[in-house]
Amino acid sequence: MTILQNRYDFVFFFDVSNGNPNGDPDAGNLPRMDPETSQGLVSDVSIKRKIRNYVADAKAGEEGHAIYVEENAILNDQHRKAYRAIRPDDPKVEKVAKLSPQSDEEARKLRSWMCANFFDVRTFGAVMSTGINCGQVRGPLQFTFGRSLEPIMPLEVTITRMAATNEAEKKKQQEGDDDARSDNRTMGRKHIVPYGLYRIHGFVNAKLAERTGFSEEDLDLVWQAMGQMYDLDRSAARGEMASRRLIAFKHDSALGNAPAHKLFDRVTVERCNDGECLPVGDKRTHNWPPARAFSDYRINIDKADLPQGVSLIDVI
Repeated sequence: MTILQNRYDFVFFFDVSNGNPNGDPDAGNLPRMDPETSQGLVSDVSIKRKIRNYVADAKAGEEGHAIYVEENAILNDQHRKAYRAIRPDDPKVEKVAKLSPQSDEEARKLRSWMCANFFDVRTFGAVMSTGINCGQVRGPLQFTFGRSLEPIMPLEVTITRMAATNEAEKKKQQEGDDDARSDNRTMGRKHIVPYGLYRIHGFVNAKLAERTGFSEEDLDLVWQAMGQMYDLDRSAARGEMASRRLIAFKHDSALGNAPAHKLFDRVTVERCNDGECLPVGDKRTHNWPPARAFSDYRINIDKADLPQGVSLIDVI
């Protein structure tokens, strides 16, 4: 594998129709929102989870593509695997509840083993000091929070069931009036966003890639995951989510050739209605009907006079 040599900054657009892109457990699973602007939010952790899930399915069983943070995983058991590899003849490795590296060299070997074997450790980094200590790794790939281009208006939808959970509930349904029967069938509520187009920024640090072993092949796999991850993440809450655009700025050096924020400013979005398109947020769009499809937006990229040493890749 070829270790990544170039810095990348990228812009990712994805949308949701009649779904919940990222529920907030502290708010009854309501879609995350900025309370001051009513724009929808999606956490970076949510995006990383979907990339992990895609890689787990696409590279199942392949060497170097195990997933460190997976569902129901015990992190200390993952750490113990590294100690088994580094200390194959030490009987304490299987018995004790706490392990720590005995030297700086062993600490380096433990981190290197975790990076080589776990895709998400060498990609996103990890804090691996939970009892069985494998140190910390700072990953080369990071995301910001995603934010919807316009305010969202979540809808609360009541869902019901026809079946009873026990005999007593069935009897109440049979003996009650129509309203009572309806109340007894109520399961709960779902929260959906009718439509939202979200934008998220990401960064790939080539100098950190040198330390974790993150490769050109790993980056290609990330691009592939970001293009297809929603197709493997269908659920009742996320039935219609899609990756729409992924625009990457590639620097011809590890340290980079231009500030990321200036490159991101080259990617702008317009709101469209009946053939007319205006910048998102323009006051003249306030009386337009709410967006309900990706076709209600137009993404523009200023490709003219890119900074020297920076090239643009339209990944999706």
